[in-house]
Amino acid sequence: MPNLSIKDVPEAWALALRERAARNHRSLQGELMALIQRVVESDAPLPDAGAKPLTSRRQGWKTVEQIAAELRANPHDIKLCRELPRGVDIIREERDAR
Repeated sequence: MPNLSIKDVPEAWALALRERAARNHRSLQGELMALIQRVVESDAPLPDAGAKPLTSRRQGWKTVEQIAAELRANPHDIKLCRELPRGVDIIREERDAR
């Protein structure tokens, strides 16, 4: 049987699923399987391939287009970004401190 993995689940959703599983006297795995089974076996139509993508993203995430538009609207932010340390430099500093 194949295994599935879902990453970046919002904490509120994970908590709600755990609470739901407890109310139904199931493990989290059992609750997720029951939910998936209900959806798969229902007569609900699948979304069209050309349908608009889901808009519920992890809180705080933006598309590249949104970030680019914001930076174009406020060029001062680009200067601030250039003044910030690079991620690689932060990691190197952390490793060297050990």
